[in-house]
Amino acid sequence: MTLRPARRHSLSLALLTLALPLTALAQDGNWPTKPIKFIVPYLAGGTTDLVARTTGEFVGRKLKQPVVIENRPGAGGNIGMDAVAKAAPDGYTIGFGAISTNALNPHIYKQMAFDPRKDFTAVSMLGYSTIVLTVAPQKVPSQNVQEFIAYAKAHPGLTYGTAGAGTSMHLAGAMFGQMTGTELTHVPYKGSGPGINDMLGGHLTVMFDNLPASLPHIQTGKLRALAVAGKARSPALPDVPTLAEAGLKGYGIDPWFGVFAPAGMDAKVTQRLSQAFNEALQDPEVKAKLIKSGFTPEGSTPDMLARLAASEYERLGKVAKAAAMSAD
Repeated sequence: MTLRPARRHSLSLALLTLALPLTALAQDGNWPTKPIKFIVPYLAGGTTDLVARTTGEFVGRKLKQPVVIENRPGAGGNIGMDAVAKAAPDGYTIGFGAISTNALNPHIYKQMAFDPRKDFTAVSMLGYSTIVLTVAPQKVPSQNVQEFIAYAKAHPGLTYGTAGAGTSMHLAGAMFGQMTGTELTHVPYKGSGPGINDMLGGHLTVMFDNLPASLPHIQTGKLRALAVAGKARSPALPDVPTLAEAGLKGYGIDPWFGVFAPAGMDAKVTQRLSQAFNEALQDPEVKAKLIKSGFTPEGSTPDMLARLAASEYERLGKVAKAAAMSAD
């Protein structure tokens, strides 16, 4: 049915009228007046969940409204972030975006329900995690990265596990194989836990994983850490070199995470959210808890996060293509 011009005009006025309370609410400073939903597109209990809950609790106190965590895992984080992209831009739905969901995934998934370049409002950085390359000591004799490269070349098709296809850990493994000329076979798990269990059980011998999940087992000697993937060593493993230090010049992956909201959110609401999260990351108690877990907290302005996501989208597109990465 085609709307007549008069009816279209009436409908437009009605929609504008519905939008007015939201605009006024943002402008008169009354926001928020109800709980804020914080969608984490990963399983509960992991590093991202800890960061979201720790910072969210502080932000809730700051804004005097609860920040309610909602875990919506699946498709490398795409399911949860799609829900954020399609939510109303009223400040009551925000999401835990990452290097994967907002930069890498569009290049390795054939079907994407959202465009990270257009469908989000950047709010604030949250910080960085660390990826660690570990081997099962009873199965892999390598004591360092160069020995492991030789071992991998002698065992073409050697499998390595990650917390899932399309994750930054998958990227780390693909880059490692590309830069070393080793033929590694990726085995994606549904989270770090199942992969670590297979490592401990002797069913998997190599893993690229987020440090917080593997750290306790590295400390007890059940897993051997050969290197970290970031540009700097981890304070939690000061004696473990970076892959660049171990001979892979130019290698460096620092998985970043940030808060994103639906596109078109009011600038004043964006600024209030950004300020609240940045204050959370500077709080001594919050900061200590995150650092202890192996996470490096670091805030930013909305514009800084937007620029980072845009530049990483371009950079990782080239990496994914060169490594022939796919999550489908």
